[in-house]
Amino acid sequence: MLTLKIQQMTIDGAPYTCPDCLSEAFTLDGNSFIDAMPVRANCWQSHSWDATPITVGDLKRIKAASTGRQRPEDADLFEITIGGAVIAGELHPDLTPEDVKAATRIYWRRLIKPALRKQKRRAVRAVTRPVKQAARRGVAAAKAGALEAAWTAQAGGYETDPDHQPEPVNPCPACNGKGTHTIDSHLHDTTSVRCSVCHGTGEID
Repeated sequence: MLTLKIQQMTIDGAPYTCPDCLSEAFTLDGNSFIDAMPVRANCWQSHSWDATPITVGDLKRIKAASTGRQRPEDADLFEITIGGAVIAGELHPDLTPEDVKAATRIYWRRLIKPALRKQKRRAVRAVTRPVKQAARRGVAAAKAGALEAAWTAQAGGYETDPDHQPEPVNPCPACNGKGTHTIDSHLHDTTSVRCSVCHGTGEID
């Protein structure tokens, strides 16, 4: 059995199409090993007809006369003469290695490469974002320091109180963060004793 996929065909210059739907694309199917046997044509809409005057032997001649395709832009053309009538046309393109290469290039250029580029940008952002944020925080701290210095100079400066004690982070609830308890007695002067809960630190762990 020999089948040829016809993209388009003419007989003596006139288009040869499906008699029912006028489709230009169809197959020529030879179901015999005898060259003189006629072939049938079948279009993509399942219409079938007798493809007179083409025979099985003519299908072999068309196949032998076809130019083939080497590049994606090539057309697989053929032309033979049957009883004085010129049968010419184009076979449906078969897949070639160049077609595979072209499809691979398109797939790489339109899908894979953009995805890799996006992944690369995401990785770069993951590295540079913390650095930029740290830099912005450093700039903000520097600006805050500059503003404080300017305010101090404008206010005439200030001196740090050497007796200043910072507020406790976790004040002791027993002594309210003072570290001592004041005992007021009518018999003795006011006495301060160290807090036994925080041991005089004013803070608890």
